[in-house]
Amino acid sequence: MSEASAAGGTDSGGEARRKRLIRVISVSITVAVLTIGMKLAAWLLTGSVGLLSDAAESVVNLVAAGVALIVILWSTRPADEDHTYGHEKADYLSAGLEGALILLAAVTIAYAAIERLIHPVELNSVGIGLAISAAASVLNLLAARLLIRTGEEETSLVLVADGRHLMADVITSAGVIVGVALVWLTGLERLDPVIALVVAANIIRTGTGLVSDSMSGLMDKALPEDELQKVSQVLDGFESDDIRFHALRTRRAGRRTFISIHVLVPGNWSVKQGHDLLERVEEDLRACFEQTTVFTHLEPIEDPVSFADTGLDRTSNPHTGG
Repeated sequence: MSEASAAGGTDSGGEARRKRLIRVISVSITVAVLTIGMKLAAWLLTGSVGLLSDAAESVVNLVAAGVALIVILWSTRPADEDHTYGHEKADYLSAGLEGALILLAAVTIAYAAIERLIHPVELNSVGIGLAISAAASVLNLLAARLLIRTGEEETSLVLVADGRHLMADVITSAGVIVGVALVWLTGLERLDPVIALVVAANIIRTGTGLVSDSMSGLMDKALPEDELQKVSQVLDGFESDDIRFHALRTRRAGRRTFISIHVLVPGNWSVKQGHDLLERVEEDLRACFEQTTVFTHLEPIEDPVSFADTGLDRTSNPHTGG
């Protein structure tokens, strides 16, 4: 068996990435603190249940950002003797927790909205309250775009999750502002909780998506089809009458990709011939993705036992050969 891995950059590069992630999530925490104060002020001025639920979600944002910071500090640590594959899976735990918190916020909003739907209340000082809420939403929008962009650039699920969470908050706030404005203009107090219920339903969709992404990562879901095609193209370039591949398995943990493949060659090849081939295959596979660990297993192509493990293939077009 031959095993190889790529570090995907120097230690200094990894430290620079770590500092960037911490800096960006710190921005999210700061924005969450500011928006909590602003939205609470808007609620106190207006008495709107929509604005109260919006402020409650900002508290969730702060908790989620704090958890994300802890996860980043943990997941960016290098591999050690107790975690030989690294700590990247912590990202999925954070995404799952954020999804659960979003769902909790949605339930809280719905509960408050239903109560206010049954017992409507006249709103006060709506103009200044909406102005404060709108300013808080702009802050959240800027922070969300920063988080999502940085998360995609650094392949950090925790930042993307936090950004999507904030983006859901922006949508929430927009819906609440519209609802409160309509109440102000029409005098129909029940519009306030109705809008809050609609927004809660949208938040549930976002939270469910994050929980689903988290579960897929923790369950070692295979790479998506477009990335599997890249792997297949590399293997196709090596295949011949003497070289076949099968038992291809893939997964991803955080930003690291794992690829396992069995390589079948003539039994009379020397150890050096087989080793040289594996080195080339591994090098080309590692070039497909930013950080990749490749495991290869050499087998004699003439031996029927070598094909007893073809059931391990997890692609629609396994390189079974034979």
